[in-house]
Amino acid sequence: MALTACHDQPEWNDDPWGNFDALWTIMDEHYSFFEEKNVDWNEVGQRYRAKLTKDMTSQELFELCGDMLKELRDGHTNLIAAHDVSRYWIWEQYPVNYDERLIDEHYLNFNYRQASGIKYAILDNNYGYMRYESFTDAIGDGNLDHVLSYLSTCDGLIIDVRSNGGGYLTNVETLVGRFIEQRTFVGSIQHKTGPGHRDFSDPFDYYFEPTKNHIHYQRPVVVLANRGSFSAANNFVSIMSALPQVTIVGDTTGGGSGLPFTSELPNGWRIRFSSCPITDVNGQPTEFGVAPDVKVDMTDADAAQGLDTILETAFLVLKQHQI
Repeated sequence: MALTACHDQPEWNDDPWGNFDALWTIMDEHYSFFEEKNVDWNEVGQRYRAKLTKDMTSQELFELCGDMLKELRDGHTNLIAAHDVSRYWIWEQYPVNYDERLIDEHYLNFNYRQASGIKYAILDNNYGYMRYESFTDAIGDGNLDHVLSYLSTCDGLIIDVRSNGGGYLTNVETLVGRFIEQRTFVGSIQHKTGPGHRDFSDPFDYYFEPTKNHIHYQRPVVVLANRGSFSAANNFVSIMSALPQVTIVGDTTGGGSGLPFTSELPNGWRIRFSSCPITDVNGQPTEFGVAPDVKVDMTDADAAQGLDTILETAFLVLKQHQI
């Protein structure tokens, strides 16, 4: 989605200063989380602008601008050029807490079904397992009917969205609709109304509807998350955590709660950044992630024995629901 300002924009020259000022101003007027990140954007801009030179290369300018954007600590903020994309991946600083091969070999025995973007199976302990790798993978109602029908005899369900980097919120709504039985409040969203850092609209509450005339699942559910559960996956975990039959197990999610927007600099580089902040059902921001109900990390000792510590913890949680 391209960003258009609600007021006159200055004309910037296509030189180091013009491109830098365009980037700084776009972020200054439209970025959502300066206060949450405790970032003095004026100070940041002055510090990095002082490093500009007239003979710096395009690559040097790109790296300088990318370093400035990293001060925001925001995985939704990227400077995009033909040769590179700047990034800040918060999950690179934390334990991975997910090993696909370990799951496939020791729990699924390389024997699983796949419907659209969902890998699913009935485990030996009669718990259902759904692995959804990316919310960019479309999931239709027909797909989910087959998946949930197959898993309907299970004593509980595990939905694994570890290292799911996000995607489309429409897929979040489609999936959540199978775990609610009535219209459900799932959060609030705001949009910028002016160039000031706190110029936001009043929060707009949004709701999800249960999927009608399709299969639902109302037995206990555990959602597995890690720091790589970002953006739409972060939103999914936030919404699911508020449902009474759901327990979140693993690590805090990676955040990324603001809807991303894009704009363009004079030299053609694009800037993607967080706008339209979303809060959870309690009115709390999830930009810094959603904490699990049960915090646990994978251990090397367990992995050496073919065990996924987080998945094994999910089994214990589901077993408690059966008592």
